[in-house]
Amino acid sequence: MKAIRRFTVRTVLPEPLRPLGELASNLRWSWHHETRDLFQSVDPAGWRAAQGDPVRLLGAVSKERLAALAGDRRFLRRLNAAAEDLADYTAGPRWYQDQSDLPAAIAYFSPEFGITSALPQYSGGLGILAGDHLKAASDLGVPLVGVGLLYRHGYFRQSLSREGWQQEHYPVLDPNSLPVGPLREPDGSHAQVTLALTGGRTLTARIWSVQVGRVPLLLLDSDVESNQPAERDVTDRLYGGGSEHRLLQEMLLGIGGVRAVRAYCRITGHPDPEVFHTNEGHAGLLGLERIRELSHEGLDFDAALEAVRAGTVFTTHTPVPAGIDRFTRDLVARHLGDGGELPGVDVGRILELGRETYPGGDPDLFNMAVMGMRLAQRANGVSTLHGAVSREMFAGLWPGFDPDDVPITSITNGVHAPTWVAPEVLRLGGRQFGPSRAEDALMIGGAESWAAVADVPDAAVWELRRTLREQLVEDVRRRLRASWRQRGANDAELGWTDHVLDPDVLTIGFARRVPSYKRLTLMLRDQERLAAMLLHPERPIQIVVAGKAHPADDSGKRLVQELVRFTDDPRVRHRIVFLPDYDMRMARTLYPGCDVWLNNPLRPLEACGTSGMKAALNGCLNLSVLDGWWDEWYDGENGWAIPTADGVADEDRRDELEAAGLYDLLEQQVAPRFYDQGRHGMPQRWIQMVRHTLTTLGPKVLAGRMVRDYVGQLYAPAARSHRAVQGEDAVELAGWKRRVRQEWPRVAVDHVETDFAEGPGEGVAEMGSTLTLRVQVALGGLDPSEVDVQLLAGPVDTADRLRGPEAIPLKPVARTDVEGRFTYEGPLTLDRTGPFGYTVRVLPAHPLLATSAELGLVTFPPEAEGMTAGVLR
Repeated sequence: MKAIRRFTVRTVLPEPLRPLGELASNLRWSWHHETRDLFQSVDPAGWRAAQGDPVRLLGAVSKERLAALAGDRRFLRRLNAAAEDLADYTAGPRWYQDQSDLPAAIAYFSPEFGITSALPQYSGGLGILAGDHLKAASDLGVPLVGVGLLYRHGYFRQSLSREGWQQEHYPVLDPNSLPVGPLREPDGSHAQVTLALTGGRTLTARIWSVQVGRVPLLLLDSDVESNQPAERDVTDRLYGGGSEHRLLQEMLLGIGGVRAVRAYCRITGHPDPEVFHTNEGHAGLLGLERIRELSHEGLDFDAALEAVRAGTVFTTHTPVPAGIDRFTRDLVARHLGDGGELPGVDVGRILELGRETYPGGDPDLFNMAVMGMRLAQRANGVSTLHGAVSREMFAGLWPGFDPDDVPITSITNGVHAPTWVAPEVLRLGGRQFGPSRAEDALMIGGAESWAAVADVPDAAVWELRRTLREQLVEDVRRRLRASWRQRGANDAELGWTDHVLDPDVLTIGFARRVPSYKRLTLMLRDQERLAAMLLHPERPIQIVVAGKAHPADDSGKRLVQELVRFTDDPRVRHRIVFLPDYDMRMARTLYPGCDVWLNNPLRPLEACGTSGMKAALNGCLNLSVLDGWWDEWYDGENGWAIPTADGVADEDRRDELEAAGLYDLLEQQVAPRFYDQGRHGMPQRWIQMVRHTLTTLGPKVLAGRMVRDYVGQLYAPAARSHRAVQGEDAVELAGWKRRVRQEWPRVAVDHVETDFAEGPGEGVAEMGSTLTLRVQVALGGLDPSEVDVQLLAGPVDTADRLRGPEAIPLKPVARTDVEGRFTYEGPLTLDRTGPFGYTVRVLPAHPLLATSAELGLVTFPPEAEGMTAGVLR
């Protein structure tokens, strides 16, 4: 058979219905319930068949139905109101427009974006977080431009074999049937970017544009006829292929992504970004492309690096080194050196940016996260605990600094409430507080608005919870029947699925990716004990589980199979189910329908864990290990903390202990509280916990709060740095850093003394007394204005190590000699009792540094002049 050419036939809407096309092309419909209701009214059966995708709906609706709607005045009024509301939303001022001194634009790069199941370009938490970031930025009016890749197969679809083994399917996605459109040049052609590859080859990618409310998302697609087959496959699958394939994907995302942003701004007149946000190391090569741009403007590598760093934010999402992409240096040099991409940029300097220079690092590998850290002046983790873990993990990049001083901050993730809160919850909020107040609570996160939840009657809360649970039960039964049919069962075998789960039974949810550290099967540690809880005659529980193992992770697939085999047992299969093909569509029913959300990772390997946040916004209580966000915001009344055996080295023993702790909580606290229904037939103590969860966690877990934190703590400072470090200022800063690094070996703390003790040793002082500290410091060729001399003082542990010391600046009072020695002095006020200590350190200082640790240079006194300890009374 001859090759055929594929094309897509689009529906032509009657003129009165043209706004439907505009509404469908803006993904705000994915979280705006009024717009979704409008599309559902076009054709309710077609809406169900299209699985809530307006593009598919409009492609299937009949001409007769469209003609009828075009003459339906009531429908047209609704349509025009929705179109006007979208126009006001996208053009009117919002929170950001009321602020001052903020970036003109921010470019946000991520390898995946989870915005809607109609655009399946995500695999898990990283992509969902990126999608929620874009949506919240749109709600707040933040001028963000998203950048990613358009994968021809997206992530895989999951089914199960008869034996319960995970099977992967990769349906082909046609961009013309997705809610995306081509970015077009002024001449009407499809905008493209091109990368140079080794051997004289090129990689060309088309730029597609997705409108996410106010935020444009640019997606690069290498499935272009002018490419060779290997290059066409670069964007075939999310996280697919071998090492070279992944590097080419990340070159296209980072290098090609910057070029796509430049094309978008040139074509549309959008302001050029002042800040570039790298969401995990996959997109880190964007910094190298920006260095190449500046080198063409005449800056040398060092000056260009400073200019790039000033406006770059790097977010790390992994708490384990194994989660970071690492490539051989030879592979990177081959693609980024002579004959490859980034002509004119010294490949030796590029390789140094990704080199693991710390103890235990592999000198033959190029680490994408290490490069991301070195290319960004500001970096953060995604929860308070993850920030601390990241400072420990990357401490080797700042030798001589305690982990607490490593310049990695944290901004705790949030979730986009309009996406994840059930319509029934929204309607209840609208009835209780008014639609505008409810919307403000969801998008802006005002604590006052959430406090109003305390006024919702117990009966309304309990009725809502049962309604959501009942909807989940119906959805589970439908999905379970479909799954068993895929596994080879016929309808005659499936009568039991009509009775799976019970809308009046305590329902527990567990859904996430299936790497080993998330411990999918911890609940199976004692299967007889679990079965007894599932089948308890008075206080039964039921569990809904979902999750995908990576296609290459056979150990994860074995975990899935182990769980599925347990759920297949006829004794318990009506009380515990595994649902394949976990995605956003399933999640939107699962989170609201559960009473308890279970999370039991190995602490502290969960960077944040936002699924529990989505559940909490729907009145679901969390039952979790104190990891990620739960470590930060658990207060004893918003759920339960699973005890951990952190000090136990034997993993099997640790799992045994923590599973026992989980079982104890379920048997002794969770189930009894749910079934403790008083004379009104409602568990008032449970309802009180639900209400407390909403009022206290509601304002905290929002993506709106998260994006506001990014704007205030990272984007605005990065924009100010970007403006300050341009041209000659970048040259000056780079030269200053070179000079400081050359002179630093001559910097020394020669002598430290106080009127409390001379030299090392221990003494006793009265609380409230003030000591005078005098320090002699050799600065070599540096000036006192170029360093900070600090006194570190605070409590000490039994090993005489400072714990959480306060940094007190010391001032130069005299030049000791012509050799660059200076005397510094300062007071030390003793304001607490107990063992204390102090020492001195010297750090580089410059007004354009984000932190004094930025250069990784620090000098302490020699051992004999080191910390002095004492006791305060």
